[in-house]
Amino acid sequence: MSIVTVSLAVLALLIVLLFSSVWVGMALILVGIIGVMLFTGVEPFSILNNILWSNSNSSTMLALPLFVMMGEVLFRSRISENLFKGLAPLMSHLPGRLIHTNIVASSLFAAVCGSSAATTMTVGKITMPELQKRGYSEALSMGTLAGAGTLGFLIPPSTMMLVYGMLANVSVGKLFIGGLIPALIIACGLMGYVMIRCIIDPSLAPQGETFSRKDMAQALPMILPVVVLIVVVLGSIYAGWATPTEAAAVGVFGSLVFAMATRSLSWEHFLEAMKGTVKTSSMILLIVTGAAYLSVAIGYLNIPASLTRLIVELGVGKYQLIVILSVMYLILGCMLEGFSMIVMTLPLALPLIVAAGFDPLWFGIYLVIMIELAQLTPPVGFNLFVISGLTGKDVLTIAKYAIPSFLILSAAVAIITAFPALVLYFPNLMI
Repeated sequence: MSIVTVSLAVLALLIVLLFSSVWVGMALILVGIIGVMLFTGVEPFSILNNILWSNSNSSTMLALPLFVMMGEVLFRSRISENLFKGLAPLMSHLPGRLIHTNIVASSLFAAVCGSSAATTMTVGKITMPELQKRGYSEALSMGTLAGAGTLGFLIPPSTMMLVYGMLANVSVGKLFIGGLIPALIIACGLMGYVMIRCIIDPSLAPQGETFSRKDMAQALPMILPVVVLIVVVLGSIYAGWATPTEAAAVGVFGSLVFAMATRSLSWEHFLEAMKGTVKTSSMILLIVTGAAYLSVAIGYLNIPASLTRLIVELGVGKYQLIVILSVMYLILGCMLEGFSMIVMTLPLALPLIVAAGFDPLWFGIYLVIMIELAQLTPPVGFNLFVISGLTGKDVLTIAKYAIPSFLILSAAVAIITAFPALVLYFPNLMI
């Protein structure tokens, strides 16, 4: 049987299982088992046992529930509310005024959260009522929140980067640091867009309350807990003092200390945070182990090597390959969430990327930004659903508001493709 037939059969089976509402992790494992049984003479279950144990027993994977727990604790504490109160006076003198709190608060909260949906929900729950009450542009407020909320995947600690690092055998610490400059480009792009729009049409950000220098000075302590957590978690990783797992443990301890200091973490909220941590971590771990098994199964089927050889023989250039992959990810993003996009495509895409001469670390950041774009595309754009739930607006309207953010993220993809050193500079300096 030809490799094309085998590849199409495996892909068709995976699509059928995913659209049959089978859990993503179980679908990946079933496809791997059936593929190995039908197309090779290898016994599939002995491979499965080794894969399940080696992936669930990894020390790197321990960082995942810790970062999830840190985000859950902060989500249920008063720290996020204080973050908005602290940023409002500092943003009030920029064109666009409080709309910038969407972007800056999302960037800061993403640095201690690791989840796009949690970042959008936490920041939007606080900023959207305030912006609506003050008469700010609905389109600009929701559109920037949708775009800035995606930074939860790009600004470390990122659960997407943890999963990619595990599956692609890339340093998670270097992935974390590699996402900083692209995230800064996106955040500055969003803020620049807001300022230009509001200079052209000042009515988009009406004049409201004014803040004195004293107000600004009093606001700084409110954002201090988040800044301290960012410095401790990322600084320890960048300096080589701690692994991502050790830094995550310190981050959890710090979030609990700050939450208790503000007396905003009740026993009920703490139990909810623990339940959320278990649910989210279990879901991700099942997907990761399923993806790892499917990757090994596809290797036994010789699909990656054959497709790589085919691409090389066709003479597809490295930038043409990126365009093809980008179109593929945009299409997949309309149907799948981020973890599924990584685990479904990585076994095939990564060998092609390496053969084309791209760094796997660079590809991880590229892939995370493509997943961010998927958060803004209906019908499965999670950020759109989150904002719809917060505001009552329909998903298609919010998707229209998010088009400028979509274009800014797309421009970021083009920039890091043309200048890969923007991703690789800081990781290459790490100890």
